[in-house]
Amino acid sequence: MESYEILWNNALVDLQNTMHHTAYSTFIKSLTAVDLKNGKVIIWCKTNLIAETVNKKYADYIRAAVSKASNGVIADYELIVGADKSTAGNQTKKFTESAPSATFTGSPVNPKFTFDSFVVGSSNELIYAAAKSVAENPGESFNPLFIYGGTGLGKTHILMAIANELKIKQPSKTVLYATCEQFTNQLIDSISKGKNNSAEFRSTFRGVDILLIDDIQFLSGKQSTQSEFFHTFNELIMQNKQIVLASDRPPHEIEVLEERLRTRFEGGLLADVQKPDIETRIAILKKKAEEKKVIVDIKVLSYIAEKSDEDIRSLIGKLTKVIFASQLHEKPINIDLVNEALKESVTDIQEEVKIDDIISCVADFYKIKKSDMLGKKKNKEFVEPRQICIYLITELLNLPLVTIGQKMGGRDHATVIYARDKIADLLKLDITLATQVNDLKNLILKK
Repeated sequence: MESYEILWNNALVDLQNTMHHTAYSTFIKSLTAVDLKNGKVIIWCKTNLIAETVNKKYADYIRAAVSKASNGVIADYELIVGADKSTAGNQTKKFTESAPSATFTGSPVNPKFTFDSFVVGSSNELIYAAAKSVAENPGESFNPLFIYGGTGLGKTHILMAIANELKIKQPSKTVLYATCEQFTNQLIDSISKGKNNSAEFRSTFRGVDILLIDDIQFLSGKQSTQSEFFHTFNELIMQNKQIVLASDRPPHEIEVLEERLRTRFEGGLLADVQKPDIETRIAILKKKAEEKKVIVDIKVLSYIAEKSDEDIRSLIGKLTKVIFASQLHEKPINIDLVNEALKESVTDIQEEVKIDDIISCVADFYKIKKSDMLGKKKNKEFVEPRQICIYLITELLNLPLVTIGQKMGGRDHATVIYARDKIADLLKLDITLATQVNDLKNLILKK
């Protein structure tokens, strides 16, 4: 049972005790919680008449009951009307999926990485505003937009948010998101296959309206790749096509980078992202807890935020670990559980568990060869263990996504993000998979 269902069941008990029996039986008893969103519990009801009556006469009762059941964490509700409550929580999703979509090539774009899911604070408000402007008017402002900052601070999120925004708002635009590693690999592949493939490569990267390149710092020292990217860059800029680049450092700190590229990178807007302050860290944790449909007291979120001044990815990793401990031991999330769940630091785990241990353990568990799991085969018996392996590595080890991708058969970090998030979503729905992943965690940690 999801946490919002538990919350609503507890609220119903309170409502039954505080409301008149007839009113409760007629209007409240049939209401069902279907989601938790924007600080509200989302409640399904069958008809507009019930919704209008509830909102007009019993709203204060519901707010009080919900607030009491969640210890003040959730203080409001929203009604959704529909004939079938099983589809109520998917209304927004279905609407989005039916909209026309832009053409995407390159690395997969995670649909969860949107501007709405990006938490804005003093450390990233400039980047957020610039990226929104680019998504609204590509090619007209901040071209190129060069985003830089340490790992795990949201650069990839912003790139994908631009892509997802354009997919909805300007579906006729052709958008390409790729990592620098992918650009390099496709260039090498096109050269090895001859002239026709080189022409196709150039058409792919130069025939777009918006080009988003992640980890551009990996151009360093690659002379042929730099030359090709220089001409791609020039052609797109001359056509007023938008370019957005992300790097872990500013252009002048990228070693062995041609001066002509450096000056072009610096010709637009340079925007750096810093580590989030305490208020932003709390806001991030609150949003992530809501996305996971878990109710966590603000005092607990503040405690976790105070214990971590690291990057966003590590911060969310701690929250995930606490939620997992709560579900595993069937305990409420409080300060004591946080201390218990986080008492073994990431460093302690890394000293005991190596990435090769996880890879071997997953391959053995599913009775497949490591070479097949790390290879390019698309068979389900290899793809799912591969994605589970990536998920477990991101859960148990604090490693850069690029490093994980390299160990997992030379995959880019966008693929790592996609695999991690896909398994995280499936774990909420598939009890069998959740049991397998828990068993794997225990096997790995006991090795």
